[in-house]
Amino acid sequence: MNFYEEWVELDLNPVISFSSLGKLTYSNHEAQFLLSRIKQKELFDLALKYAPKTYGVETTYIDLSIKNYSFYAITVKYENEEEIHMKLYKSAMVKRDSKLSTKNTNITNIFTLVDLAISTKKIKSTTRYIKNYDPSIPEFKINAGEFIKVLNLIYDNFNNSEMLTTSVILKIGEYIRIEGEKHSIISVEVLSSTKCDIDKFDYKDENASFIVTKDENKITIDLPLILK
Repeated sequence: MNFYEEWVELDLNPVISFSSLGKLTYSNHEAQFLLSRIKQKELFDLALKYAPKTYGVETTYIDLSIKNYSFYAITVKYENEEEIHMKLYKSAMVKRDSKLSTKNTNITNIFTLVDLAISTKKIKSTTRYIKNYDPSIPEFKINAGEFIKVLNLIYDNFNNSEMLTTSVILKIGEYIRIEGEKHSIISVEVLSSTKCDIDKFDYKDENASFIVTKDENKITIDLPLILK
């Protein structure tokens, strides 16, 4: 990998290439996170929509929100009929001015908590559990009891799934604001390989220390990264 290839791979904005038939031919690291949440065809259609009318490059300033992502511009390039390239520019987004509680939180290793929940559920389940962890995430303040409770509820909701993938990642460009201070977001995403009825999942806690969202066959816990 040369300097420019490595530079694109490390870009915090999604960079994606498609064939003329919409087949994915390249995606940098950030784009792979995006593709785990947004259908490939949806992004290909977006590239076609903002492509220049003739060969070349065109950048369009947009106000586009997809899932939990927000973009302020898109660049599309094509020089022949065989491939098309796109780059999306992410907006730094504050998820919400949150009233999340920081009570009963202690510095904890989130991977230990997730491993504990999975180990407990595997005993009485035929579901295959896959773990996808970002090892660079440090220990941070978590209400461990509350977190384990909601994670167990999520796994119970996906009890009939053939395979569950649990990803623990740092969201780039998104923040949770608590009492006027911005905090980065650690996201725990539980993705089911089979379609499940997530409408049955219900979690409400006025004193919650995180945000829970449902999206088709995925449930996500977003936690503020508070180190002290």
